[in-house]
Amino acid sequence: MADEVKYEYKVVRTVRGADGLVISKMQKDGWELVEQLPGKLRTTLNFRRPKPPVPWRLIGAGAAVLVVLAAVIGTGVALGDGGEEKGASAGSTVGSEKPSATPSADESTAAEVVTAQNNREFAALLKADSCDEPNVDFAAKYAGRTIAFDGSIVHMAPHGDYQTRYDFLLGPGDKGSQTTDGPNFKYEDFNTGDLNLTGKDVPATVAVGDKFRFVAEVVEYNPVQCIFRLAPVSTETR
Repeated sequence: MADEVKYEYKVVRTVRGADGLVISKMQKDGWELVEQLPGKLRTTLNFRRPKPPVPWRLIGAGAAVLVVLAAVIGTGVALGDGGEEKGASAGSTVGSEKPSATPSADESTAAEVVTAQNNREFAALLKADSCDEPNVDFAAKYAGRTIAFDGSIVHMAPHGDYQTRYDFLLGPGDKGSQTTDGPNFKYEDFNTGDLNLTGKDVPATVAVGDKFRFVAEVVEYNPVQCIFRLAPVSTETR
């Protein structure tokens, strides 16, 4: 039917706890939540939104213009064949260029990680106050994205009544408990195995003041507590 609505679809995987933030952002962009599939650590969100109608009249007019251009170009090529044949040998040597190499899978993955080196907003965030407005904006924009930064453990304590699960407070830089600049990053309710420790001399345990290269997914920002909640991806010693 001519009036049948056609949809485009999008699948978003988000870290547990960030569902509401992601859904709200997608709905502002016109997406409708179709299905929500919760997992142990991640939730899969399926969205759809109506495709814009195809402007057939404009397409028809454009096709007519292309036909005319093709005829003009064909005439020009026919007239210029003689001169091109004489310079074909030289042109094939001088004008040839090597195609650019296709990025490797590792390069593509690295480009997706937000760092202070490739993202000005994140670079500014690492120097901002933990309660500044940029924290809210960054969390809304980059929820579910992966960030990486050099930092240290500012504080850690058992989560609730657990003895092997902790809340880790992280900060940018190397000052540990003396950290004053940047956001209050938090890993909430994780054990040390969840940190996925890597690098040289991987410790059996971690403590306040330990310095790492943190790679984590953005979950949400709590403006009341001024805390940025993250989920650990990897933790490299440095």
